[in-house]
Amino acid sequence: MVRSMLHLVATRGTTRAKGGARVTTPARGRAGAGGEAPDAPRARVGHGDAAGVQAALLGRLGGRVRALRAERGLTARALALAAGLSPRFVADLEAGRGNIAVGRLEGVARALGTTAARLLAPAPSSAPSAGEGAEDDALARLARLLEGRTPAEQERALRAVEEALGRRRRAAVALLGLRGAGKSTLGAQAADRLGVAFVELDERIEAAAGLSLAELFAIHGEGYYRRLEAQCLAALLDAGAPAVVATGGGLVTNDDAFRLARGRCTTVWLRASPHDHMTRVLAQGDRRPVAGRQDAMTELEALLAAREPLYRQADLTVDTSALGARALDALLRGLARHGWGTG
Repeated sequence: MVRSMLHLVATRGTTRAKGGARVTTPARGRAGAGGEAPDAPRARVGHGDAAGVQAALLGRLGGRVRALRAERGLTARALALAAGLSPRFVADLEAGRGNIAVGRLEGVARALGTTAARLLAPAPSSAPSAGEGAEDDALARLARLLEGRTPAEQERALRAVEEALGRRRRAAVALLGLRGAGKSTLGAQAADRLGVAFVELDERIEAAAGLSLAELFAIHGEGYYRRLEAQCLAALLDAGAPAVVATGGGLVTNDDAFRLARGRCTTVWLRASPHDHMTRVLAQGDRRPVAGRQDAMTELEALLAAREPLYRQADLTVDTSALGARALDALLRGLARHGWGTG
């Protein structure tokens, strides 16, 4: 099973065109139908079996985190602070209920002075019960595959494993892109079709600060805004209610917030041309992008070019300039492949 999972990680992403819609998905391998070699027997993992293996792994992981924390004399709050997590999530993790992303697990491992692979590795057993040997062997092989990989490689591998085991959709849909990409318009429409809440992350940040964004930046600066951005996104996801979230254009430059979004959300880059970005913002009556700036378009083009490598890390890309009125349907089709059905 592990070998077939690796096929999903190894190859480049593809662009599918259905009804004129361009929706780009990231790397997933296809050695044959279903991502396996054409002549290889296809391993079938039942949802019940997968859930049992996952529960056993999370239980073992929670016990190991709890034991190492006690051994190092750390309180749960101290571990949460060092790992960049909420105390409640650490409590869930230690209780075997925290389904943690690889990037966040790396943070926990560093705080405990170990590695994610060692936290995941099965404990040796002299007399395993029926079925335990095979499960431990698979977990050990997975741990060895993850050892020494970069956080980005580990995250891609985990996503491939999750898809192979039929894991349900992620906690939220996070829409990425510069202002004027269509995050508010398409986000509200998609949330309505999906039957979930629509959230403007900047509104949560304003509520947390008790200030408008303009006041927040003037008084406290961008560093404070970025800290609140990560905190508000974490609080939203920890609440557990599915949602479509319109994020700020610079969230991808906030390491903590972007890592959180990629680990716990289905991320979508709403792509648009520089001309459309500018035109849409001006159509909203906002003249700030051009006020006193003779080279506003050149600056916008440079900003978009600088952030494009980060936006490309999203699970999906929907080109709103190319698709126009068809962008919503393209977005929903892409989300459906990640478990977000409209019912």
